[in-house]
Amino acid sequence: MSLFKKSKEKIFCIGLNKTGTTTIEKFLFDNTYKLGNQEEAEHLVEDWFKRDFKSLITYCKKYEAFQDAPFSLPYTFIILEQYFPNAKFILTVRDSPDQWYNSLTKFHSKLWSNGIDAPTIEDLKNAEYLYKGYAYDVNRALFNTPENDPYNKKILIEYYKDHNSIVKEYFRSQPNKLLVINVSNKNDYFKLCDFLGKPAVNDNFAWENKTIQ
Repeated sequence: MSLFKKSKEKIFCIGLNKTGTTTIEKFLFDNTYKLGNQEEAEHLVEDWFKRDFKSLITYCKKYEAFQDAPFSLPYTFIILEQYFPNAKFILTVRDSPDQWYNSLTKFHSKLWSNGIDAPTIEDLKNAEYLYKGYAYDVNRALFNTPENDPYNKKILIEYYKDHNSIVKEYFRSQPNKLLVINVSNKNDYFKLCDFLGKPAVNDNFAWENKTIQ
């Protein structure tokens, strides 16, 4: 099977993790897009940190739709938009930065800590996901936080706000390529259907991964 051509329309969900990206993944799956393998994609984070996007582009040629890391990581969307000029981008957001922060830390705590407090550096180093310490490596690559405070609220809130702001500014001159949605808003389901040219077969998103709450 040949790889998808460069001109093939691709869909990139570039909202940060814990903004409803799994719900978007289900929407894309239900609409028969060929989705990338998430575990395979997550192994590309190291290349992303080096700002080496060759492996990412090679990966993207094999599929049609993508979400979560490394596609949601800062500035990646610029490379993707330049290489895939017919692509469409979906920026998922939360009601507020605080809501996003609380959801992220709660989710990571359930995965790697005591289910209550944000993980410590030691928790992340000992976490078993893809490989032992992957969570630590990703935390260090993404957030410029102190080692003794890896989930520093002020820094992570700015990370969330900066990402959303940069995405919106980049696409300001070509708004037809970007849709900003909040999956908790019923009307945004219909906006997504219109954006992708898909029929609205439901009256709302089919929710996945309720930990977004």
